[in-house]
Order: sequence, then C-alpha cells, then structure tokens
Amino acid sequence: MPGFPNLTIVDHPLVQHKLTLLRRREKSTKEFRLLLKETSLLLGYEIMRDLPLQMVPIETPLEPMMAPLLAGKKLCFVSVLRAGGGLLEGLLDLVPSARVGHIGLYRDPISQRPVEYFTKLPEDIDERLVIAVDPMLATGYSAVAAVDAIKRAGATQVRFLSLLSAPEGVAVMLRAHPDVPIFTAALDRELDEHAYIRPGLGDAGDRLFGTK
Repeated sequence: MPGFPNLTIVDHPLVQHKLTLLRRREKSTKEFRLLLKETSLLLGYEIMRDLPLQMVPIETPLEPMMAPLLAGKKLCFVSVLRAGGGLLEGLLDLVPSARVGHIGLYRDPISQRPVEYFTKLPEDIDERLVIAVDPMLATGYSAVAAVDAIKRAGATQVRFLSLLSAPEGVAVMLRAHPDVPIFTAALDRELDEHAYIRPGLGDAGDRLFGTK
C-alpha cells in the first residue's frame, strides 16, 4: 500500500473498532448513523489536535488563574452533501460555536466527475481554519471540487476529513491540493470499476439515510 505525504491515518483502537462495526452490512440505519457520529467525535480530536491556544484570566470557585482557550476566530466545518452531514454532527458536538458551510456535489454516473449544484459558505471563511468533511474519499474528484470551492471563497487554511479513503482518491487530492492535510480512519485497498472503495462499507449516504 503506498505511502502519501500529508495523509494521517487515525489508528486509535476505538476508531478502528467503530470502523469495523460501520463496515458490517447488517448494521441498521439507526446504528450506522450513531456509529458514524461517535467516530467523527474521535476523528475530530485528532484533526484538531494542534489548534492554537491563548491564556486568559478567569475566576474559579477558589481563586483567579490564567487558563487556556482557543485562540482567534472559531473553526468552519464544511459538509460535502449529502453524506458529509454524518461527520458534521459529531464535530459540532465538539465545537458548537463553529461556523458551518455546505457544498452540494453529485457524481455523474458516466464521467464519474462531480457536478456542483449548491454552495453556501460563511462570508469570513478567509479568517478561519476550514475542515471539509466527506465520509468517502473515493475517486478524489469530489474532494478536489469541494476544496476548489472553499479556496475560491478565500480560505487559506484547509484540512480534509474522511472516514474511508482509497489510494486513487488520495493521490488525486494531493496532486491538486498538496497543501491540504488529509485525515482518515483507513486507507482501503482500491476502487472497483464502479468507483466504490473496496473493501469499503458501501454507499455511506445510502446507509446513513436508509435510501437503499
């Protein structure tokens, strides 16, 4: 399996355990949705590990002290529709004050290339660290299109979070955006002829929303 610069595989035992549960075909929509949220919380800790802090004065019940708080403007999470919402929910539990953007993309069944149909991003996105979220980094074309849109809006600090990735998609993403770190729970074997990740977990959107 190839090694990639700027790719972090989150191999925490709890992440890997929950990913195995998510892969199981017999999981119900309810179970899949809950597991994806739980996993996104764990992935969120890793992708936000190095956020800058500032020391501020506070009063505890016993005495004053200098204590750390996040520095600067809060984060912006950008969900790639439709399945990105499954990761977004957990991240917002971690940082409820974060701004949220949405980018709507669907994959053309013939060309396998993304078609953008909706974009709504915060006006001050250029002042924030942006974390784009999409459970499946498969061909990489949707990820590239999403980051293209985010950068066009002015963002200069962008990270990408996925649950599963394929080597082909990571390579496409890093060629287009070598400055964007990718965080994922697993780098699977390959894409099949239908651009599904193998062994994968199926279509994350269908399993999240019960549409198939």
